[in-house]
Amino acid sequence: MSDTIYTTTATSWGGRDGKVATEDGRLTASLSMPKELGGDNGPGTNPEQLFAAGYAACFHSGLRLVAGAKKLDVRESAISVTVSMVGSLAEGRLGLAARIEAQLPGVDSEAARELLEATHQVCPYSNATRGNVQVELVLIEEN
Repeated sequence: MSDTIYTTTATSWGGRDGKVATEDGRLTASLSMPKELGGDNGPGTNPEQLFAAGYAACFHSGLRLVAGAKKLDVRESAISVTVSMVGSLAEGRLGLAARIEAQLPGVDSEAARELLEATHQVCPYSNATRGNVQVELVLIEEN
């Protein structure tokens, strides 16, 4: 790909009951399989948690970029991503679903919803998963 902007590599040893690390050593994590997937629910993280963390950070950066272009102040914003494994373990047909919750204090509801939709169009994670992962965008409104 001639237009590559950034590349990184992570390696797994032992799959869901092993460890992962990036080639530069900035991320190293022990992995444990969740009980729901037949594991021991050990102290390590899992691929779904890593995906949720990455998606949340990426989406939030995209939101800040889009909001800046629209002159919206989102300094107090927060993005939470919940990743669920869906499908049938028995059939081995598994997939992912994601719920993106946004807290955008000080941004009116209509502008906030437009901002979420616009961010969903530019976020690399959203673009990579579009058509493969069901994604729900949820605005958490202030009381």
